[in-house]
Amino acid sequence: MINRTTIQKWLLNSWFLHLLFWSLSYYVLLHIFAGSSEIQKIDWIYTAIFMFTLVIAVLPNLYFLVPTLLSKKKYLAFLVAFVVSILLFSYFNYLLFDRLIDYVLPGYYFISYYSFWDIVKFFLVFLSATTLLKLSKEWFTLSEVRQKMARIEKEKVETELKALKNQVNPHFLFNSLNVLYSLVRKKAREAPDAIIKLSDILRYALYETNTDYVPLKKELKMIRDYIDLQSYRVNTRVSFTENAENDDVKIVPLLLLPLFENAYKHGAKSADRNSFIKADIDCKDGRFRLSLSNSKSGKTESDFKKESGIGLENIRKRLEHYYEDRYKLDIFDEKDVFKVSLQLELASSQGLALG
Repeated sequence: MINRTTIQKWLLNSWFLHLLFWSLSYYVLLHIFAGSSEIQKIDWIYTAIFMFTLVIAVLPNLYFLVPTLLSKKKYLAFLVAFVVSILLFSYFNYLLFDRLIDYVLPGYYFISYYSFWDIVKFFLVFLSATTLLKLSKEWFTLSEVRQKMARIEKEKVETELKALKNQVNPHFLFNSLNVLYSLVRKKAREAPDAIIKLSDILRYALYETNTDYVPLKKELKMIRDYIDLQSYRVNTRVSFTENAENDDVKIVPLLLLPLFENAYKHGAKSADRNSFIKADIDCKDGRFRLSLSNSKSGKTESDFKKESGIGLENIRKRLEHYYEDRYKLDIFDEKDVFKVSLQLELASSQGLALG
């Protein structure tokens, strides 16, 4: 069965292209040379010899002049060689049928119907046409290679992004299980509610984040559940405000969670009454803004940067891929406070980018 792939292979096969081109050319020239009369044996022979002179002119052009001059952008040298080649082989054709053919085939009487400049036109057409066909074939081959490279690059990026996303889940799950473990050990009455919160978060992370974008309202609900879950673990002062006029806009899933995990990791200390986390979220006209700050623990600044750097680098890579020049991420690492400011131009519910 002939399919698209088979046709593409044929079109990229040099021998097949030559056979097709020269067969069609022979058919056309045969009828041109025979004119309106019935095709005779001498017409077949004359056309074959004429085609031979064309072939020996075309092949050096295709396999020497084009790759060594034209493909290397030596346009003037190619043009000169191209014109010289046409004149040289045209003269050979003219000389062959005017003087030499009687010595080669003495049993036939050939009459040259064309002047030297008429023959030049034939060679000009054939060399130009075959040059364009070769360039078209090379463009087609290059285009196919680029498509393959693009597919490979896309698969590579998707694999990397999937790996980045997967880095979020185990880290979050580990922290959440610690919360549940602590509540169960204390036999706290909040344990069932905590399990439900964790179940909702896991359901979202496992079943609703397999797409590039999710509704903002789902992402914000997951953040609220995460904050509620963490409240069972620490007594840190947490301020969380949100003002989303349109929460149907789309955002990359699990993009915000590492920021909040980082804030809790370094800002939430149950023994420290001065520890705090403050988050303000605003979304208007498809423009999302997050301002997140937290107090810093007693760790050294180098330890803090080392521990938080991996998560922030994860976020930067995902932002660069999905938002390119439609985001702004600022990090402020002050003496006692760590601040993150994130601005995004989100996508509408119809999947159209804003801004």
